Amino acid sequence: MMLNRTNTGRTGRLATMVAITAVAALALTACNSGSGSAGGASPSAGGDQKITFIPKQLNNPYTDVVLGGGKKGAAEAGFASSQVVGPLEASASSQVSFINAETQAGTNVIVIAANDPDAVCTALGEARSAGAKIVAFDSDTKPECRDVFISQVVAKDVALIQTKLISEQIGGSGEIAILSATANATNQNEWIKYMEEELASNPAYKDIKLVAKVYGDDNDTKSFQEAQGLLQAHPNLKGIISPTTVGIAATARYLSTSAYKGKVALTGLGLPNEMRPFIKDGTVKEFALWDPAQLGYIAAFAGKALKDGKMTGAEGDTFTAGELGERKVGKGGLVIVGPPTVFNTGNIDKYNF
Repeated sequence: MMLNRTNTGRTGRLATMVAITAVAALALTACNSGSGSAGGASPSAGGDQKITFIPKQLNNPYTDVVLGGGKKGAAEAGFASSQVVGPLEASASSQVSFINAETQAGTNVIVIAANDPDAVCTALGEARSAGAKIVAFDSDTKPECRDVFISQVVAKDVALIQTKLISEQIGGSGEIAILSATANATNQNEWIKYMEEELASNPAYKDIKLVAKVYGDDNDTKSFQEAQGLLQAHPNLKGIISPTTVGIAATARYLSTSAYKGKVALTGLGLPNEMRPFIKDGTVKEFALWDPAQLGYIAAFAGKALKDGKMTGAEGDTFTAGELGERKVGKGGLVIVGPPTVFNTGNIDKYNF
C-alpha cells in the first residue's frame, strides 16, 4: 500500500511486480499456515492499511491461539486486511525472507515474534525505513529494532511461578532440568535467567539442583526425544520445567506412558486444552500460562495506534486495545498483557484454548 503510494510516478511494470509479490506472499501463507489471510475489516482512519503477523513458526498450537487474537484485533482496530506469514521451523534467520517480502509489498505494520533478537534486525530496519511500524510480541527483538514489545507478563513473574511450582511438586529438594524451546529465544532465555537467579539466591530452594538445560526447538518430536534423553542421562531427576507449550505437552506425553509417571514432576507453560488429559490422569499436577489470544489482540491495536500517529512507543504513551481497555507503554517500549494463571484439576475445565 505505502510502496504504491510513494511510487505513483514509476512505471506500470514496477506496480505489477509489487502486486505479484503481494499475491505470492498471500499464496505462501495459505499453503503453509492453513490460516490464510484475514481481511474484510471496515477501514477506519487508516484507509487501506494492512498488517502482517510473523510468528516464530507456523502450525504451532500456541501460536494459532495468539494469531486468532491478532486477527480479531486487526479487524476491530480497523485494518483493511491482515495476514499471517512465517517459517515452518523456528530457526534464527528463518523469518528474514518473510520480513523482506512484506517490506517490498508495502505492509504498514509488521508484528513479529522473533526467533533470534539479532538475526531479524537488519531486515526490520529496512522495513522501518520503508515506513512500516514494527510491533514485537511474545519474543522480543533488540529494542532498537522495533517500536514496542507486547509481553505476556512481567518476565520475572513467569520465572518465579514456574520455580515455585516445581519446588512444591518435588518437596523442595532434588535434581531438576529445563526443557526449553530454541537456544536463542529471547523470552525463554530471560525466564531461564531469572529461574537460575532465584534458585541460587532463595534459601527456600537451596536443596534444588539444576542439572541440565536442553532445547526441543518447539518441535514436538525433538522435545519428546529431549525429555526421554534427560531421564536417561539423569536417573535421579525429580522434576522438569518446560517453559514452552510444545515442550511441556511433548514431555507430558512421554511421561504419561513411562515408568516415570507420578515419580518425575513436570510443570511449565502449557495450553489447557492440550494439557487437560495429563492433568486428569495425574501426569501433571499444575502448570501456568496467560491468555495467548490477548497477545495478538493487543499487538494489533498497538500497531494501529503507531501507524495512525496516536503514539510513538515512548515510555508513558497510552493506547486503547478494544475490549481490553487502555494500555500503557513502559520503559523500553514494553507493554504488559497480564498475570499468569495456574491450572490444575480444580479449574482446568473452565478454560477452552
